Amino acid sequence: MKIVTFFKRPRYSLAKGLCKCPLISDKAAIKIFYRYRFKKNINLKNPQTFNEKLNWIKLYYRKDIFTTMVDKYEVKKLVTSKIGEEYVIPTLGVFDKWKDIDFNKIKPPFVIKPTHSSGTIAIIRSYKDSNLKKIEKEMKKALKRKYYLASREWPYKNVKPRLIIEKYMSIEKEKNLPVYKFFCFNGEPYLVQTIKNDKTSYETIDYFDMDWNRLDLRQNFPNSKTPLSKPVNFEKMKELAKTLSQGLPFIRVDLFLVNEQIYFSEYTFFSDAGFAKFHPEKWDRILGDKIILDIDGKVN
Repeated sequence: MKIVTFFKRPRYSLAKGLCKCPLISDKAAIKIFYRYRFKKNINLKNPQTFNEKLNWIKLYYRKDIFTTMVDKYEVKKLVTSKIGEEYVIPTLGVFDKWKDIDFNKIKPPFVIKPTHSSGTIAIIRSYKDSNLKKIEKEMKKALKRKYYLASREWPYKNVKPRLIIEKYMSIEKEKNLPVYKFFCFNGEPYLVQTIKNDKTSYETIDYFDMDWNRLDLRQNFPNSKTPLSKPVNFEKMKELAKTLSQGLPFIRVDLFLVNEQIYFSEYTFFSDAGFAKFHPEKWDRILGDKIILDIDGKVN
């Protein structure tokens, strides 16, 4: 695409601005931002790395069910049908608009977030200690956001923007639940990303194989000096991830563990939107080799 050569490696603000412009095609936007992130052009004709293949999938492998799988409300019905209601965080309500929420009928603590995006979340531990006006402003802004445009993650494009309120899940002495994110290829968990202090300035990420051997791998955040211990029900977590990932060349299955009870968090089709560097770099190719594509238009 000529536009990529012209801009060479655009500044971040320019790259993101172009990607979010609805007049720019998905393919052009991906080329621009990939060029910014990796200082080279993406190979979409014969993708080899994990990040290249994720972006190829964004463009050429689309099914209606993917929209349901990233919808924070609708996905719960799907997950319940696959593994059972006991692994699904209870929903306290789903609303089209902020004004539809009757807080007199919802008792804290709870979590509120948009159904059509990822990353925006508010935890209401008590009404006394929460700034509802500020949260209202954030959620109204989130409802208007065209989340899919940010990185052209197609499954989010047609999700109906709503607000979902869920039961707040916590464990003693931990402000933020640890998260276990299983990288699954063709229905087989291959590694798990473990996160401590999620979405805080103290966030750390570690990677383990399916025998809980810590891997020499880092992305975005530092490794922890004291990584999480192997969960007592790790085998059950692997089993659930396997069930939930069937039939897809790649999917990340994110799980919570609350006092040894496993809960589904979310599906992620494009880990870090397919734009995160690996350290060491060899992991981009190692994980890329795990995704089997048929470039003629089919995905295996």
